[in-house]
Amino acid sequence: MHVSTEQASQPTGGWRLPSSEVSLPELHGSIAIPHTAGFWKKLFAFAGPGYLVAVGYMDPGNWATDIAGGARFGYTLLSVIVISNLMAILLQALAARLGIASGRDLAQACRDHYSPRATFAMWFLCEIAIAACDLAEVLGAAIALNLLFGLPLIWGVCLTAADVLIVLYLQNRGFRYVEALVVTLILLIAVSFAIEIYLSEPNPLAIAAGTAPSLEILRNTDMLYIAIGILGATVMPHNLYLHSSIVQTRKYQDDVESKREAIRFATIDSSVALMSALFINGAILILAAATFHGTEHENIADISDAYKMLSPLLGTSVASTVFALALLFSGQNATLTGTLAGQIVMEGFLSLRLRPWLRRIITRLIAILPAVIVILIYGDRGTGPLLILSQVILSLQLPFAVFPLVQFTSERAKMGEFVSSGWVKGLAWTVAVIIATLNVWLLYQTFADLFV
Repeated sequence: MHVSTEQASQPTGGWRLPSSEVSLPELHGSIAIPHTAGFWKKLFAFAGPGYLVAVGYMDPGNWATDIAGGARFGYTLLSVIVISNLMAILLQALAARLGIASGRDLAQACRDHYSPRATFAMWFLCEIAIAACDLAEVLGAAIALNLLFGLPLIWGVCLTAADVLIVLYLQNRGFRYVEALVVTLILLIAVSFAIEIYLSEPNPLAIAAGTAPSLEILRNTDMLYIAIGILGATVMPHNLYLHSSIVQTRKYQDDVESKREAIRFATIDSSVALMSALFINGAILILAAATFHGTEHENIADISDAYKMLSPLLGTSVASTVFALALLFSGQNATLTGTLAGQIVMEGFLSLRLRPWLRRIITRLIAILPAVIVILIYGDRGTGPLLILSQVILSLQLPFAVFPLVQFTSERAKMGEFVSSGWVKGLAWTVAVIIATLNVWLLYQTFADLFV
């Protein structure tokens, strides 16, 4: 696709380097916006990127924490899921604002602000984080295939490589096809958990009470530990890079009013999409609370164990099958967006462009090889520690994405008229510090548990 000089060159402003290229050039500005249409038609045209982002908030890496929280403490930790989702909505809105206002994705913004050495270090850390996140999705999909069809984990891990071909095929047809597949899988996950909630018959009053923050969470050390796990793993660093890039697939005009409108619609899109993630994460916890809490299975936390116990406790085999299908959809959905984020990060930080099929194969191999090696050495029991390690790596990388994002969107020299307002700056910096602090605490607890 031809990219005009006007699109490619942005004012240097407060950046160390001028913007010399667009994000994802093969997709940039590829989706037309009906500029004279009404609100709903424009909203539909902008809808899509938020749902690609939302899949990272309902990936298999979050399932074990939600299951443990519901099984042990009932509905109490629903409030933590609500709060963490609100934090995610704020940060993703800032990522969309950065991409549209500056013409840079977050990786490009880091490259144009920091020194070459710092940029390379940030790229390296980000690649490790994406591989770790991808590893969790690969394992989640493989566990689902094992539960549904008895497929050995090692073959399930290898089979997930097929998503490379799916993404390439759909992307060649147009980015709207990728978005349509992701939205379809989200709907299937939502339907699956709607069925699960119907079968488990949760207490509506207890659910409503659980959405209100409770001081008991702070007083109970075990409850606080799981709460921090939910909060700390909420914002996926690769989602911030991804969102700041894919909002630029829309062909909005380059004037101030058009960009302001694009930011507004992109914020609505991501906020609505993340509410679907709130429903699904909440549904996992509600299912665990209604099924396991108050029984002898309160200490259940493993995905496979939850699958095995759902059918006998709910009295129907449909419960376990639907649970595993939702896990499969969740894992596959997240791997689709993870490979795209890998391309954005490599091109943005290093200005290194590889053919899309080669970049995706490299990303997939980085995720598959550790999983295959661990399964070969330790068998199925090695997947649990590997999932924990992947979340620890994500925690380490998160501040390197969140703090630059908040910094860039708070500087008028970089953002011009689109700089965050005073109250948004204050809220964003508070959220960034809270998330970073909780991740450090969770990291400390994880290593402390390993060495006790």
